[in-house]
Amino acid sequence: MSAISFQYVAIDRAGKRHKGVTSANDQQDAFRRVTALGMTPIKIATTKSASSNNIAKGRISPEQVGAFCYELAVLLRAAIPIADGLRSIAEQEPKKGMRNLVTDMATKIQSGSTITDAMAPHRKVFGDVFVETIRAAEQSGTLVKSLEHLAEMLEQQAESSKQLKQAMVYPALITFALGGAATFLIAVVVPKFATMYASRGIDLPFLTRMLEAVGVTMQTYWWIILPILIGGVFGLRALWRNPRAALSIDRVLNRIPYINKAIQGVAVARFTRILGISLGSGLSLIDSLEMAGRSTGRPLLILEANRMSMGVRSGDRMGDMLRESTYIPPFARRMLTAGEESAELTKLCGVVADHYQRLSAHLIKNAATVVEPVLIAVLTGVVLVIALAIFMPMWDMVNLVG
Repeated sequence: MSAISFQYVAIDRAGKRHKGVTSANDQQDAFRRVTALGMTPIKIATTKSASSNNIAKGRISPEQVGAFCYELAVLLRAAIPIADGLRSIAEQEPKKGMRNLVTDMATKIQSGSTITDAMAPHRKVFGDVFVETIRAAEQSGTLVKSLEHLAEMLEQQAESSKQLKQAMVYPALITFALGGAATFLIAVVVPKFATMYASRGIDLPFLTRMLEAVGVTMQTYWWIILPILIGGVFGLRALWRNPRAALSIDRVLNRIPYINKAIQGVAVARFTRILGISLGSGLSLIDSLEMAGRSTGRPLLILEANRMSMGVRSGDRMGDMLRESTYIPPFARRMLTAGEESAELTKLCGVVADHYQRLSAHLIKNAATVVEPVLIAVLTGVVLVIALAIFMPMWDMVNLVG
């Protein structure tokens, strides 16, 4: 029999009134569960359970998760009963998805689950790395500090994402506008001019004939081309989910000037941040390296992290494995090696993460100044080719008339 969620009102031994939610097979089972908590139920009624499916209906952003981490850390510092505190957070939460998630956690904790076990069903929201870090912190007694570090990290990631979107707005608008104009010229204008020139007996240059063929193809088969383009976008996303394809794509991105530095900066900042948080939470260096690698989402860095963890497992020092790294920059390698040798690795992970966080933020902020000239040059070249395709036959026509 599947569990049903029951809302109850009960009185404890001191006569204090409590409200809560518990999962049980039936109302009698719910009565027994509340009684087992040392309270006397005065009202028990079924309520709609906040399941993972219901939570999935409302999108939960990293900013919301970060804010929740801060609030949970405050609850723990203030020694407020977690279940009661979580319900207070849920009551003030305006977003339905997050409200359902927090309520579900409160119910599980009220029923005797740990914070980690309450988070575990919501791994799609928190992520495996987050949940396992909290599990280690809960066992080592460093939960408050780990929550604060995770919240800070999520806040920084959200800010970096926001900066990247802002930096790409103008280039995206330029690409859309000029790309649309180029498409119109090729699909509509060039074929009309080509037809006009041909009717006057003018031999069309190769460039004009080529663009005319492209334009006629676009006019005739747009209903095939459009789905192919859309399918291409989804195909790239599917390729990124394939480990081998993602590794090849990552290698290509890692060779593109400027873009490789920005991607590398973000990845190394996240890697060292998670490495420091995991070590501070009580995880072993091997597990911390593997988790930090997975958290970056970069296939090349994941390979590096797995190679280092295997080396450490075999008895090598992390510093020796870092010297063979081709992805992690020299500064980060030196700092992490020094941290291992001085037993200050957790602290220096934070220093390295802050450095590359600032570096990547600077690169992202100035991305538009690098992308715009390249973009304008490429689109100008496209427009020049189209203009030549249109005007070259016109010059021949003028010479013919003259």
